[in-house]
Amino acid sequence: MTEPRPSLAVRKPSRRARIIGGAVALAALAGVGVLAWTLLNGGGDTGPGGPGGPGGPGGPGGGGRRGGPASTVAVATAAKADLPVVIEALGTVTPAATVTVKPQVSGVITQVLFREGQMVQAGQTLVQIDQRPFQMALMEAQGNLTRDEAQLAVARLTLKRYQTLLEQDSIARQEVDTQAATVKQLEGTVMADRAAVGTARLNVGFSRITAPVSGRVGLRVVDVGNYVASGDASGVAVITTLSPIDVEFTVPQDDVPRISQRVFGGATLPVTVLDRTRTNTLDQGTFSTLDNLVDTGTGTVKGKARFPNTGGKLFPSQFVNVRIQLDTLKDAVVVPATAVRQGSDGAFVWKLKSDQTVTKTKVTTGQSTTTQVAITQGLAVGDKVITEGGDRLTEGGKVQLPGQAAQRQGGQRGERGQRGKRPEGAPPGGGEGRRRPE
Repeated sequence: MTEPRPSLAVRKPSRRARIIGGAVALAALAGVGVLAWTLLNGGGDTGPGGPGGPGGPGGPGGGGRRGGPASTVAVATAAKADLPVVIEALGTVTPAATVTVKPQVSGVITQVLFREGQMVQAGQTLVQIDQRPFQMALMEAQGNLTRDEAQLAVARLTLKRYQTLLEQDSIARQEVDTQAATVKQLEGTVMADRAAVGTARLNVGFSRITAPVSGRVGLRVVDVGNYVASGDASGVAVITTLSPIDVEFTVPQDDVPRISQRVFGGATLPVTVLDRTRTNTLDQGTFSTLDNLVDTGTGTVKGKARFPNTGGKLFPSQFVNVRIQLDTLKDAVVVPATAVRQGSDGAFVWKLKSDQTVTKTKVTTGQSTTTQVAITQGLAVGDKVITEGGDRLTEGGKVQLPGQAAQRQGGQRGERGQRGKRPEGAPPGGGEGRRRPE
């Protein structure tokens, strides 16, 4: 017969054990909370200069944002300066002259006297064509002239003799008239011979092909031994004038009256040409002229300016940026372009007050450049404006300058170092320790 198994009695914890367990759990939760608060508040620095103190940047009324640290900003001072009035445009470099040098006589090339890319002067010999055929033609024309001049001389003497006989009534007038006509005919022949001599001499000169303008020679298209014909389309060389050189650009039709007023008034408008990135100045020149019509498709007018290009920085068909200086505003109140911002009610700036708070100030802008803006209303000389960090500001917010921020951070680090430094003579285990009896 199976014996019944004894039942196990469950012993309930005592009241004292339950109290001790609850206290341990509460202590653990409190420790976790203290640790989390320490990590979130920068190591528990709660001194007057710390982030959580009443006088710190995050305290009441301390920053550009409510409850946040004071914004670090850059400041500039409104000053009085001469501001240039400029018109900017995109232009293309064009040579002052582009000439395709073509032969005026036909023949075989015997010499090529230039190099590709060489700078040549007007009148410099480029190509020599075989002169011998033209020299023979010149000699033939000179021989014909000499022969006909001799015949003319004989005819004149005969006419003079006939006229004497006619005065003596010893010859018929018809013979005298016939001889006079012969003289006239020979005079015409001699004149034609002289023209033939001149033509032959020109052909001899044309066999030496020279540069009509000064400039830079392009790539070579002929060689020694090539036969070239008069008026050959490809020519023997292409010369572009690089100094001086022109820049063609377009300006809006609304700017034409301002430019025309200055030009017709006799002013010389300086023009600056810059590279594609607008960082390097390539050359300084003067405004030349405007075209005589408006492009109806774009609403612009073509213009041209001339530059000396002594440094050779401008090259034909190069794209450049053009700045035309129309005038100069004297003693204008200017601020950096980064200080002016646009709002729903127009342009404004953040003005820095003496207590290092900012206020939003509406301004009226005038002429501007890439770096400066003229302020016609709203600011005075000496006013300080915010140039960087303005996106974080609110009306009446407190700001700090970069130098002040660095000094404050350095002071906080110094205070933390002093609090963590062990006093001189203290035992290494911390605390003051016990004084050793003497």
